[in-house]
Amino acid sequence: MPRILALTGSPSVHSRTAVVTDHALRRLAHAGLDTAHLAVRELPAADLLAARTGQPELRSALAAVAEADGLVIATPVYKASYTGILKAFLDLLPQDGLAGKTVLPLTTGGSLAHVLTIDYALRPVLAALGARHVTAGRFLLDSTIERGAGQPDRLRPEAELDLYQAVDEFAYAVNAATATATAATAAVTT
Repeated sequence: MPRILALTGSPSVHSRTAVVTDHALRRLAHAGLDTAHLAVRELPAADLLAARTGQPELRSALAAVAEADGLVIATPVYKASYTGILKAFLDLLPQDGLAGKTVLPLTTGGSLAHVLTIDYALRPVLAALGARHVTAGRFLLDSTIERGAGQPDRLRPEAELDLYQAVDEFAYAVNAATATATAATAAVTT
């Protein structure tokens, strides 16, 4: 079963980005994928900023990335780019840290002016890290993410459908890549 790791780059404990990521992970789990979520803000800040990759929590986080077949990279957009905390973590990955992986970029923001963040800020970094395939990804407006006061957080129906389309395309790509890798390994060992 393919392993999916979601990395969220929001510095906020109660972030809309986490709501979107949770929806995506539930959809992926429902499709039979093994999912996990790593909120970068929960890593020790001093170790993250000093690049102390030998420290247990950072070592474990980097190992989770290495072991994943696919990654969901989710971030709010601040000042026309992904967050600094996400950048700090991505900088810790080796140059080929995403080699062979399928990646789904998700961004959230307050204005449609930030819709190109995936293509102009995030996608180049993911490609530079060797991602095998970066799927189309999605930008969701903050206004489509409803945080419930005593109610479950939810997405407006049109945003949920758009997100699920991206997640389903990602799941298909991960499953296809995993099947291809499994077949290649079987061919080499026989």
